[in-house]
Amino acid sequence: MSSSAAVEKGSRPPRRTLLIVGGAEDKLGRSVVLRRFVRLAGGRSSRIVVIPTASAYSREASDLYRSTFTRLRAGADIEIVHASSRAAAQEPQLVASLDRATGIFMTGGSQLKLSQHICGTPVGEAIHRAYRRGVVVAGTSAGASIMSQFMISLGDEGVTPRQRSSQLTAGLGLIGGIVVDQHFDQRGRYGRLMSILANSPQLIGIGIDENTAAEILDERIMSVVGTGAIFVADVRHAVTDAPEARRGAPLLVSGAVVHTLPAGAAFDLQSVSLVRFVEQHPDIEVAVVAAKDRSRLAARTAAARPPA
Repeated sequence: MSSSAAVEKGSRPPRRTLLIVGGAEDKLGRSVVLRRFVRLAGGRSSRIVVIPTASAYSREASDLYRSTFTRLRAGADIEIVHASSRAAAQEPQLVASLDRATGIFMTGGSQLKLSQHICGTPVGEAIHRAYRRGVVVAGTSAGASIMSQFMISLGDEGVTPRQRSSQLTAGLGLIGGIVVDQHFDQRGRYGRLMSILANSPQLIGIGIDENTAAEILDERIMSVVGTGAIFVADVRHAVTDAPEARRGAPLLVSGAVVHTLPAGAAFDLQSVSLVRFVEQHPDIEVAVVAAKDRSRLAARTAAARPPA
């Protein structure tokens, strides 16, 4: 064996990172989620590729994210890869842009467009190659759903899970064993996620709130970023009537294990258990009292100051 081969064999594989965003992330203020993406992509040295394929307004979406990433001090080389059809997803220049990227970001819109235009094409294969070599792959809303092997492509909103109220479609398959839903709290998607899990109990359900992201390292450790929470549902040992329930009927799901994870939580997707939690939100009452104390101190200081 040559020395170079030995070094290659002994080297550690690159760490793989997904940033799965629940949609409606802050683009104008602190932009915690997008700022995290820029940092993972390499900051000022990053080469970011934006994929606006899911959006009905691809040009506007491209301009918005390009200006946002520029404001967040990303590298100047921000490229747009718009696979407007399966034929377009064969174009070598689009593949070349992805092969140069250090960060890939898929916008929101229709996840069915992403599935139809990208999955199983050279552009889709280039995303897989990038992910395997350590490029951070991020997506928001529809771009979040497409990450997993199976994605929710249609479904009714609401709290009660109902038989055949949701539909699964093949996704990119960057991570297996989970199914992702987005805009989770804001659009009341508990029912549709649980209806999917009742019929596919081997999957772990992940519901992500808006302006919140799941940062997943090596398909295992998930950390929460942003202002909302991530809901994790495990129905592997639950009892359900899904095999017998008629179309549209409320589903029995008894014995599910659920986790609600705010920022500061780290979660093991393989053991489906909490790894650690560091509180990141100060108690509101303490914060209010501290603010009042500072205000009183400022007033006393001003009163004690001799006149000019």
